Amino acid sequence: MIAEDEWLVVIDRQKVFAESKWSTWACAGGSYYSTDEPFERLAKAFGDRVVYTRYVAPIPPKDAWIDYFKDWPQFLVPPDDPMYDFTDETAALAEGHRVVERTTFGKWSSQLIKAIGGAKKITVCGVATDCCVLTTVLAAADSGVAVRVPADACAGSTPENQELALNTMRLFEPLVTVTDTESILV
Repeated sequence: MIAEDEWLVVIDRQKVFAESKWSTWACAGGSYYSTDEPFERLAKAFGDRVVYTRYVAPIPPKDAWIDYFKDWPQFLVPPDDPMYDFTDETAALAEGHRVVERTTFGKWSSQLIKAIGGAKKITVCGVATDCCVLTTVLAAADSGVAVRVPADACAGSTPENQELALNTMRLFEPLVTVTDTESILV
């Protein structure tokens, strides 16, 4: 069941993480697309209480990001590069909703807290479970927010990394509850 004061935070449903033919950052085996239906159901059920996030590369990279982008120079492009666009189905659902853009994996920030009106209950879905979802969820939980993670609405970089990330988040129960879309919507 969705509480009246609970928000949905949709993490980085962008082309760069979905398109495996050209992006080495894409979720393995097209697993991104297996999350389309659960994500859509959640987005519609939460109505106006949905915030979307976008990862964009830090231009220019600083500190540890300099070495990081030595391994991934093809992704060091301006924020308006089409690779950082939402996928089509996400863009359609995101229309009219707030979008928080960050140059960090973790999206928990003053901008996101403001976008959700300081809510203390959130559901987090998106990609990649083992990177941006994990870092966002743990930071939110650490700040005292109750977080639900519908595993079927999240995709990892690989199936193995998906399970590792979900198991890591399970270590933080009851601050974090790993569940599924159906259980949230009942």
